[in-house]
Amino acid sequence: MADGLASASADEPVAAGEAPLSPAHTDGDIVAEIAVVGAGPTGMAAALAFAAAGIDTVLIGPPTGADPRTTALLGASADVLREIGVWQHVEAASTPLETMRLIDDTGRLVRAPEVTFHAGELDLDAFGWNVANEALNEGFATAVAAASNLLHRPVTADGFEIDAAGVTVKTARGSVRARLLVAADGARSPAREAAGLDVISWSYPQAAFVTTLSHVRSHGLASTEFHTTTGPFTLVPLAGRRSSLVWVERPERANALAALADGVLSREIERRAHSILGAMQVDGPRGVLPLSTHVARRFAGNRVALIGEAGHRIPPIGAQGLNLGLRDVRSLAALVSEETRCNGDPGKAGVLDAYDRARRTDVAGRAVGVDLLNRSLLSDFLPLQLARSVGLYAAAEFPPLRRLLMRGGLGPGALPAGRPRRPLVASGGF
Repeated sequence: MADGLASASADEPVAAGEAPLSPAHTDGDIVAEIAVVGAGPTGMAAALAFAAAGIDTVLIGPPTGADPRTTALLGASADVLREIGVWQHVEAASTPLETMRLIDDTGRLVRAPEVTFHAGELDLDAFGWNVANEALNEGFATAVAAASNLLHRPVTADGFEIDAAGVTVKTARGSVRARLLVAADGARSPAREAAGLDVISWSYPQAAFVTTLSHVRSHGLASTEFHTTTGPFTLVPLAGRRSSLVWVERPERANALAALADGVLSREIERRAHSILGAMQVDGPRGVLPLSTHVARRFAGNRVALIGEAGHRIPPIGAQGLNLGLRDVRSLAALVSEETRCNGDPGKAGVLDAYDRARRTDVAGRAVGVDLLNRSLLSDFLPLQLARSVGLYAAAEFPPLRRLLMRGGLGPGALPAGRPRRPLVASGGF
């Protein structure tokens, strides 16, 4: 484990520095155990987890820009944020999700019954919490600014040099040399490309229109997902009588919705929601996101580990995006912490192979599940529609199956409130 972030030339070996680097002096070439590229929520979470374990870490990337979306933190995701010192900054801005409803609004001959899941069935207070991304990003940034063992260099990575001993990241403010590079730099990750790690990818004839709105009736802390022939139409609770909307449509339709006047758009959303929340009024910014999927063939190699969208991108169905990324962080932090506790090499092949094995099943399973659900909505193939309807009917009528599906949706590590939870890392600061 390094003793402190230290100045160094790019060709020096990665080792403990002779003197700590003051956060006020962030220019020049420096050495750390781990460099994280990408300062979105997943990258900040990883940097905070490593730093809290006492590992010298450099976070590279400009601050996250404005984001009109919200994020549903499911299962153990809120626990991860508690452990890295972020939850205290976002809890007040979060809204619990106590109920989830699935409604078949396809209008097809074969239709599924409505299915309602209650967190209490799993002895949980809530399935998770919905948080506006701007509040979430601010909470992460506050924790990063206060963290020890962590230096944030708020510039873009300009290039990477990888050799047997480590990785050098080039930036406009000097190079960063590390034994492990964690790629959190998005779906088109330059760090992933530099490591020679590729992805399997495909796209959909869909885009997600996102915004926030107020409404007359209470949502009752229930998230409601209408299944339509173009994809899900999902209302997720926010504080008060407000909700966030993810409306999956054909790309041309999504762009047309984004261009509507507020009043016209509000009435169209209310119509599509069958007025379940009464009169609605759009009260937030809008965004349109093309839908696609990619999954890395390997999640680590050549001293680079992929987390978040650098390793996987899944449509916003079932709220799997950031939740998967935080599970990446949990897995990688535990492996790296164990290795560095014994003064080992966090970027060695054994650590990266273990991380790849740990994440493969979870990510692939989520990607396949979301893909099948999405295609079952788009397809006119009757047997596929029948299979979806039978599955939802079984979920509605058989409580053991319903509980199994709920636990599966939350992901590993989701435990009832009040029960002890496993620490994020093997040692240090949690």
